[in-house]
Amino acid sequence: MKPTRWIFALLGLWMLAAGGRALAAPYLLVPMDLDQTNHLKAYGMAFHCLQAGENVTWLLNYRGGSFLMKDTQRARLDARLMGVLFKPIGEAEREQIRKTVAQENMDEVLLEKAPRIAVYSPPNKQPWDDAVTLALTYAEVPYDVVYDQDVLAGKLNDYDWLHLHHEDFTGQYGKFYASFALEPWYQEQQKFNEDLAAALGFKTVWELKHAVAATIRDYVEGGGFLFAMCSATDTIDIALAWLNVDIVGKPFDGTPVDPDYKSKADFSGTFAFENFKLVTNPLQYEFSNIDTSDYAKLRGALADYFTLFSFAAKYDPVPAMLTQDHVNVINGFLGQTTGFHREFLKRSVIVLGATDGTDEVKYIHGHKGRGTWTFLGGHDPEDYQHRVGDPPTDLDLYPTSPGYRLILNNILFPAARKKPQKT
Repeated sequence: MKPTRWIFALLGLWMLAAGGRALAAPYLLVPMDLDQTNHLKAYGMAFHCLQAGENVTWLLNYRGGSFLMKDTQRARLDARLMGVLFKPIGEAEREQIRKTVAQENMDEVLLEKAPRIAVYSPPNKQPWDDAVTLALTYAEVPYDVVYDQDVLAGKLNDYDWLHLHHEDFTGQYGKFYASFALEPWYQEQQKFNEDLAAALGFKTVWELKHAVAATIRDYVEGGGFLFAMCSATDTIDIALAWLNVDIVGKPFDGTPVDPDYKSKADFSGTFAFENFKLVTNPLQYEFSNIDTSDYAKLRGALADYFTLFSFAAKYDPVPAMLTQDHVNVINGFLGQTTGFHREFLKRSVIVLGATDGTDEVKYIHGHKGRGTWTFLGGHDPEDYQHRVGDPPTDLDLYPTSPGYRLILNNILFPAARKKPQKT
């Protein structure tokens, strides 16, 4: 904590100690509609309450997915320091809210325990940023970083929730070969991955990445919660469909693509996609025909948006949790994988958000064994076309970002008492 924040914290504690008991109400309501001044840090406030051993009630579809918690000195101080709007309420007002929730398309979900969070991210510096780590840092939600050696060593079992940084699980270094093969950062990335693969006993990087993808799948099937954005969404399914098959060209492993790779596809173990075709040309900046980036670029920033679907909170609490927001139409944003063609979705996939009038879906969810996965296309919800080398997004400029709210919905999802059914 910065020195200035310590000063404010001490002053706040003194003020609360002096007069807090006289002012305290039984509960604090944190509205998440358009009245809220900082939606993103409100998630951090709720997370901190869970860390302190306090339960939080998530009021699905009530004022944008508001939070209700006990009125404590810690919660009030946290909200003030984070700039989060809250309202003290008494027992009568709480009961009126509960009555409204019971009568409308709303529900109460009890959040009981702060989830243990891991972000799968390379230790070497990348020339791009990750929206999830930006959101976690801004909301002051703690997380650990893991990578290939940790995944293969079984460390995912220490965590409830895993986010996949914009990784390329096919072992093609993001298919940046045509544009950036001579750049120092690209060459350093390639050497790092080749050295790591050798150290872990793999002949090639793609074999290492496929093994990591399979281990992540096992983690989800065992009950883990997985979230991914951008290229991690489709490349993990590509790796799972061709686990033991060489689908990368000579620039990446020194050998050609397996000439029989098409007949060796197995979509039974993938999370979301099936019956898609690979793009094996190493000079083409695309992995498969799953992605909808070309169509989004034709629309352009001013005409690119997607709509969140509405779910019955009492009957579909999981998708309702994942789509809580203060608006239902959200500006689109590009990525190496921007969105997904509906035709390649498995029948079990739940579409959470899609582009109206097209076959393009942006936000999807599903079950795998005893766990769940959620994929959000695109790179950064507040940077329409985030390029290699661009500076990170300053979330102080976007404290009410509806796109970033989708990320943080997923952070609290594992804390909910209502768990998804095994399928």
